[in-house]
Amino acid sequence: MSFTPTIATLATAGTLTARPLPMPDWSYGVIAFASFLVLLGVLWSFRNTAAKYDTPIRARHDDVGGWQGSRPTNDPGAHH
Repeated sequence: MSFTPTIATLATAGTLTARPLPMPDWSYGVIAFASFLVLLGVLWSFRNTAAKYDTPIRARHDDVGGWQGSRPTNDPGAHH
C-alpha cells in the first residue's frame, strides 16, 4: 500500500482553488433538456417518411381459381 497519492493530495489541498462556472449549475440541465427537445422535434418531423416514399404493393386479386390456377406475374411487389 502506497501513501504517495495521499501525501500528494494532502500537500496540495490548501493550494487548489475552484474555478467558478460561467453560469448557474441548473442552467446546464435546462440547456441539455432543451437540446433534447429540439432533437426530438427533428426526429418527429421525419415520422412516416418511409411510407410516403415507398412504392405501393401492387397485388393482383383478379386471379381465378385460387393459388393453383393463378398465373405467374412479374409485377414488382406482387406477392401471389
